[in-house]
Amino acid sequence: MSDAGIELPGAAHLVLVADLGLLQPERSVLDAMVEGWERQQRVRFLKADTIRRRHRVVARMVEFSGLYPWQWTAAEVEAFIDQMRSGGAPIVASTARSYLIDLRLFLEYITDRRYGWPDVCRERFGAVPLQVLDEWNTVIHVSQYEGSPGRRPLSYDEVQRLFDAADDLVDQVRASGRKGVLAAHRDAVALKTVYAFGLRRQETWGLDLVDLRRNQKVPQYGDFGALMIRWGKSSRGSRPKRRTVLLVPEMDWIVPVLEQWTAELRPRFDPGALVAMWVTERRSRLSMRGLNQAFAVARDAAGLDPVLDLHCLRHSYVTHLVEFDYPERFVQEQVGHAYAATTAIYTSVSDAYRNTLLQRSLTGRNPELWNDNLDGEVDR
Repeated sequence: MSDAGIELPGAAHLVLVADLGLLQPERSVLDAMVEGWERQQRVRFLKADTIRRRHRVVARMVEFSGLYPWQWTAAEVEAFIDQMRSGGAPIVASTARSYLIDLRLFLEYITDRRYGWPDVCRERFGAVPLQVLDEWNTVIHVSQYEGSPGRRPLSYDEVQRLFDAADDLVDQVRASGRKGVLAAHRDAVALKTVYAFGLRRQETWGLDLVDLRRNQKVPQYGDFGALMIRWGKSSRGSRPKRRTVLLVPEMDWIVPVLEQWTAELRPRFDPGALVAMWVTERRSRLSMRGLNQAFAVARDAAGLDPVLDLHCLRHSYVTHLVEFDYPERFVQEQVGHAYAATTAIYTSVSDAYRNTLLQRSLTGRNPELWNDNLDGEVDR
């Protein structure tokens, strides 16, 4: 049996109509390619959003070039990326890399003889698709972090300002006589929970009451000694990863906050059988967009930089745990990072903490050197 005859999900003969229409055979083959690629990705359990995003990139490349994939050249793909780098909203390097990876994966699929597309294209159009993307014409990943420089951990003062603003919003809504006091309470508690446990947005969204856990080692925390995270970040088609996040003593101020939320405030939404931690007036789970909006409203009320987003609270948690002197491995497991390097990207310790480390080093090696500079100031 030839490679083209292998029964692979996404193989050409499984998705291609035998008798293509005479008016648009190229479009019919392209549609079949995309359908086959979708099938090939689905059996690998890739997320539907990932598949849709990749298909949009292929469609944009076809629209830009006016060419079908078996006609693409390296120059056409490069012109496509160059075009998106200009204009009023140019893409950044990480976005360009993502587009190029998507196109490269698509070309890997349609150039793989096991799927039969080279034979189909040669027979019908006298041309075969080529892999025109390689290391020499893709964006190299040279920096571990490529997000906006403005996205950073919040300082302790900024975290306090954010939470004070969220609490003030509750009082403002109550004083105005408008509806939404309970929702403002909920948003304030949710933001504090994100920071106190270092959660991602989806992890916060997916919390249920049953995810509140006791820590037998710290009984004074009651039902809030730990959180069971069931909606952790997945990778390469895997299911959402699970972990348990322990409440650290420096964050124990969240215990009375969550006690009030679960015992007094949440029941006033009349959620019925709904088990979601964060509920709406319509007896539904608060959306991830709602969590983003809760942060944005409190951030703006606190007068913080508008580039800051909800995920910055997670960066703040990592940074502050490091400054609390928790071991790197503990911090890594708390936030669910597979690699210590990822945790390091999240960390941005303060000058005061770095001076503390310097003091320890100097004290251990040469006490007199540090005693000569008791105020801890570094010469400028």
